[in-house]
Amino acid sequence: MIYRNSIFIALLVTLISCKSAVIKEEVRPKAKNVILLIADGTGLSQVSSAFYFKKTKPNYARFKSIGLIKTSSATEDVTDSAAGATAFSTGEKTYNGAVGVAVDSSHLKTLVEILAPQHVKTGLIATSSIQHATPASFYAHVLHRSQYEDIALDLVTSDVDFLAGGGRQFLTKRKDGKNLLAELKVNGFEVDTTALGSFAEIKKHSKMAYLLAEEHMNAVAKGRGDFLPKATELGIEFLNKDAAKSGFFMMIEGSQVDWGGHSNDADYLISELIDFDDAVGKALDFAEKDGNTLVIVTADHETGGFTLASTPKEKEDGTTYDDYKEITGTFSTKGHSATLIPVFAFGPGSEAFNGIYENTGIFHKIFELTNWKNTK
Repeated sequence: MIYRNSIFIALLVTLISCKSAVIKEEVRPKAKNVILLIADGTGLSQVSSAFYFKKTKPNYARFKSIGLIKTSSATEDVTDSAAGATAFSTGEKTYNGAVGVAVDSSHLKTLVEILAPQHVKTGLIATSSIQHATPASFYAHVLHRSQYEDIALDLVTSDVDFLAGGGRQFLTKRKDGKNLLAELKVNGFEVDTTALGSFAEIKKHSKMAYLLAEEHMNAVAKGRGDFLPKATELGIEFLNKDAAKSGFFMMIEGSQVDWGGHSNDADYLISELIDFDDAVGKALDFAEKDGNTLVIVTADHETGGFTLASTPKEKEDGTTYDDYKEITGTFSTKGHSATLIPVFAFGPGSEAFNGIYENTGIFHKIFELTNWKNTK
């Protein structure tokens, strides 16, 4: 009898534990805000460079949830930024060069278009022009990423609330003669073409656009300074002020890590990656204090076939050897590669980003882990 009672008690405890687990799962809080940071062209070796070349501990080291995405586009094994970013912003794969459109050229509803009617505030930051492939894929619909003036037209009528990057010339020096800066203001934007301001200076505005370069922002090594981490911090403050009920979504791109890869310039690449890591730190600092913000850090693809290799040295007799005490960044291509790309996540639901999945999974996981509705 004692033995049977012991079995009964054990079963009862198990059932109660399972029920508690289900209840906990059902009431688990979801993220209110999402910050998606994209280091264009960044694979694992690029991320690794921060651990060797940054003078302080990389912010990448603060993540506990890490996964991998497959990046091939709908029609090519090796994606480009347009198809990669469209996968993030719409949850669908498309052809290389496509911005916010499907393989059949039909418009795909983007995150910004889905979230704005739900009163979710949205922001986009880039160290390229704001009409470049990655940021454009969150608000525009064109058949090819090179249609910068058409992308600018979509920008003017978009529902984005905060913008920071380059790209003035696509608004003011146009073939159609239009001055789209004026139209941005009609659409509710306060526009600044000089420098990032303080939150105190801009908090009264409902929309803010910083367009700080004719085309792209300078490289960090050529005078850009702390634009990216500062814009990240400012954008978070600006969007969060009006996000009491519905939250905010912000995409931040470290655009020029990719350009260092294309030019096979390790110093350029590493300096841009370290600058991006500083922006990641700003997002994580906010998320840690807020407790309701999901931070996702990833890339659209890898560029350059970048490797942190031992440095080749020459002996007195003319023979060479690999010096394992010194690292040199090397490259295998001037284009993109098809390697799997790491995903780092922090905040409510971050464990959902563990594992290996398609790049479109980023979009779908965002909706699974928030109370936002996917109205595609």
